[in-house]
Amino acid sequence: MSQTGLQLAIVGGYLVVALVVGLLAYRLTERSAEDYYLASRTLGTVVLLFTTFATLLSAFTFFGGPNLSYAAGPEWILVMGLMDGVVFAILWYVVGYKQWLLGREHGYVTLGEMLGDRFGSPLLRGLVAAISLFWLFPYVMLQQVGAGTALAALTGGELPYAAGAGLVTVFMIAYVVLAGMRGIAWTDTLQGAFMLVMVWAAVLWVLAELGGAEAATANLAGVDGEFLALGGGTYSPQWMLSQAIGIAFGVAMFPQVNQRFFVARSKKVLQRTFSLWPVLVVLLFVPAFMLGAWARGLPIDVPDNANVLPILLNEYTPGWFAALVVAGAMAAMMSSSDSMLLSGSSYFTRDLYRPFVNADASDRREDVLGRIGVAVFAVAAFVASLYSPGTLVDIGSTAFGGFAQLALPVVVALYWTGTTRAGMFAGVVGSQTFYLASVFLPQVPASYGGWLASVVGMVLGLVLTVGVSAVTSAAPEEETTLYANLRAD
Repeated sequence: MSQTGLQLAIVGGYLVVALVVGLLAYRLTERSAEDYYLASRTLGTVVLLFTTFATLLSAFTFFGGPNLSYAAGPEWILVMGLMDGVVFAILWYVVGYKQWLLGREHGYVTLGEMLGDRFGSPLLRGLVAAISLFWLFPYVMLQQVGAGTALAALTGGELPYAAGAGLVTVFMIAYVVLAGMRGIAWTDTLQGAFMLVMVWAAVLWVLAELGGAEAATANLAGVDGEFLALGGGTYSPQWMLSQAIGIAFGVAMFPQVNQRFFVARSKKVLQRTFSLWPVLVVLLFVPAFMLGAWARGLPIDVPDNANVLPILLNEYTPGWFAALVVAGAMAAMMSSSDSMLLSGSSYFTRDLYRPFVNADASDRREDVLGRIGVAVFAVAAFVASLYSPGTLVDIGSTAFGGFAQLALPVVVALYWTGTTRAGMFAGVVGSQTFYLASVFLPQVPASYGGWLASVVGMVLGLVLTVGVSAVTSAAPEEETTLYANLRAD
């Protein structure tokens, strides 16, 4: 068998294993929307920890992070470490615990459903869902872009980009339609462990070839002076903090992450999970991003917009091992994409179809429609990925910023009974409008004194939510005390 054939067999074998797990999960999944979307709220500590971990380890972090470390230096580790190791763990408690209590009490499946009940507004429910789907689309596309470019780099172009992205899309559709949350959580646990093992094995193998970490770092001596300088070049303090804040708050509002706030079996499961979170983050991000940084000092050719990791591994490790690591990266991408498709489907069926098309739809009909929605969403994202603009980091950071605009209005609503429907609309619409303008209109600056527009938009959303709520009264349909006096026991 040729090296390319062996590599494709390894990656294909992983995809088949994922599909088999999906088939097993399908046999155990009840034909109800709650079981399909939330596994009947029964996840334990290990599975919840790893399904959240694997869900976030997308093409953005597995390829985008090393690419940025290769281009601008390893300080990206600080951005991601601050984001996932500290800020997101705090948000998991501040937002996630309250959402878990509400979900257990009222049976909520989506963020929009939860907000729509509190403010007596199907329109707010639909708006949150529409915004979430709008920003989710480019991030699903990002995974397909990552898969296609990774397989093309691994095979030296023998498998074209479109074929690689299409292959992953087909398997992804089949798997998600069958598996639901239970199957996704099972495979995420295996994928998370597999990714950790493979990235550390890759680091040890490459460092052994280079003569150790000291020798690999010494190779960077000839790179420009700002590459290893803290806070230099690309990594200004404002840029780093903007990225960390925008990504952390954006992650908390990602549908596939936010829904995991509803699925814990108990309060203890939640507490253990966010306590262990920083450990997993450090164990993955540091070695992955350092591989990208060390590659800068090596005599390898990395074309523009290519992924450095497969090229580095093809140069310094055997083809079969490089294929295993890329399979780990594929695990990262699929464990993100499958959850995104599942959550996107739930937002469509629960928050758009039910309130605005068929309020009396049966649970079984919603279950079937959700599975169809997975396929439609994935195919549309694949077609868009064939013409995708920008780099992996650009696409990913744009989506993070869009979701981040939802975070502060949601936090205010969860903890301040004085929040009004008018305040929520002002905060959500105002911050989204500003951020969209900064992304798509050249007349609107993308940064202000070094602070990215995503963070400025978040502040604007907070001011509008609080300010407008302070000068308006609650509508008669609002349930101002719905989020109050909740207890775990």
